[in-house]
Amino acid sequence: MTQIQSITVGFPAADSEVSEAAARAARLLARPSLAPIRVAVLAAAAEALVLAIGYWFVLFGATPGPQFPIGPASMAAVTLALVSVAVVASLGGYGLQRLTKVRRGLGPLLAAIAVALLLAALHWQAASFGALARSAVLVAVLALVPFRVALSAAAAWAVASGLTARRAVLAGGGAEAERVVRGLADRPGNEIRICGIFDDRGAGRVPDAVLDVPKIGRFDDLVTFCRMAEIDLIILCLPPEADRRIAMLLEQFRVLPVPVHLSAFNPGFAFSDAQGRSLTEASFGAERRLAKRSFDLVAGGLLTLLLAPLMGVIAVMIRCDSPGPVFFRQERHGFNDHPIRVWKFRTMYADQCDPRALRVVTRGDPRVTRLGRLLRKSSLDELPQLFNVLEGTLSLVGPRPHAVDARSSRQERFTQIVSGYSARHRLPPGITGWAQIHGLRGEIDDPESLRRRFALDLYYIENWSLWLDLRILLLTPISLIDTRRAY
Repeated sequence: MTQIQSITVGFPAADSEVSEAAARAARLLARPSLAPIRVAVLAAAAEALVLAIGYWFVLFGATPGPQFPIGPASMAAVTLALVSVAVVASLGGYGLQRLTKVRRGLGPLLAAIAVALLLAALHWQAASFGALARSAVLVAVLALVPFRVALSAAAAWAVASGLTARRAVLAGGGAEAERVVRGLADRPGNEIRICGIFDDRGAGRVPDAVLDVPKIGRFDDLVTFCRMAEIDLIILCLPPEADRRIAMLLEQFRVLPVPVHLSAFNPGFAFSDAQGRSLTEASFGAERRLAKRSFDLVAGGLLTLLLAPLMGVIAVMIRCDSPGPVFFRQERHGFNDHPIRVWKFRTMYADQCDPRALRVVTRGDPRVTRLGRLLRKSSLDELPQLFNVLEGTLSLVGPRPHAVDARSSRQERFTQIVSGYSARHRLPPGITGWAQIHGLRGEIDDPESLRRRFALDLYYIENWSLWLDLRILLLTPISLIDTRRAY
């Protein structure tokens, strides 16, 4: 397998055609599966609400004399509910194995309620632990246990319906694909659903279906398919000795945010990234999606509120500077090469705007207005992209979204300068990024500057964390001092 790092190949075009079978399958898989982390968060949020209401009644039922005022009682109930949810989560109570089984799920919940009752007795001066316990038992019987039964039924239905399954495609058919499909079917509790097989060989060498799993395309179709559909896993069904073929396929698949496993390295059919057997890692799994989206909503919402007065002033100045709209939208590459339209303040004369960014802005460009030059140098024209962050098409931090047909000032396509250029789209693009705080923003006037940006973008993708996002946000205002390439 030592040849994997040294082989490079061309990539299929992002808009290349796929077979009719692959296109039909992709349409059915356009929405992501219900990842276990999402189920856990939804279950925890719903249970926190039920617990808060229950604890509110418990405190009122067990407190002698004058009752708690509504405000303090509500805060106490919410605090106890959050503590309980944290205890349940720490005991694994929101995992699918516990959620789908009522008896297994009640253990962590009862432990959490006991902790909450003890805290209430110690800090909210209720009559006694006994009085609290009696009230809690009544509320549990009438509300909490029935809620858990309903929650378990809903989780079991989601699992049985395949909504929580990990979607996989097989790269390679034949005997090895049959071994994988049969092995997964015979494995108790299997969470992987095979959605199709891709192979270059014809029907004479590889059957059109393996145990009812159809062959829906060739290897070159797979990248495009994984951009059309929400796929969680690629399984290479090739023998380890086919190292050159494996290397070529890995080079093609490295542009995707999807982990790749070699079937021969997974005899137990678990295909878990935690086992360290994946050939490439998932760059934007469900946990990352949730954490990054939550950060964007909270931080992006605060920034939008804080910067709203400044954006209002800029909007008035644009209207006074030149006739035309305040905003314009430009088509860019988004996550996994999906096209998006980003908001910007208009910095060009209205009749010379370039929605597809076909012509690079250069120093002294006559299309740019007087105010536009100031906005572009300071990057204030990017502020409306906070609206993209709130709608989910951009992140606060990530590789900058380049034009769909991005070119340098020498009219060289970025995809020709950097092999595997779209690998930088394995995370959502951002308003600012790791490359930008290192002084790489504005015009691309030589190939080496693009290669440096690409390398920094890949570093960010492979080392992403919320702390790195926060660091980049804090350093961004300092990086804007360098305006040599911004015009």
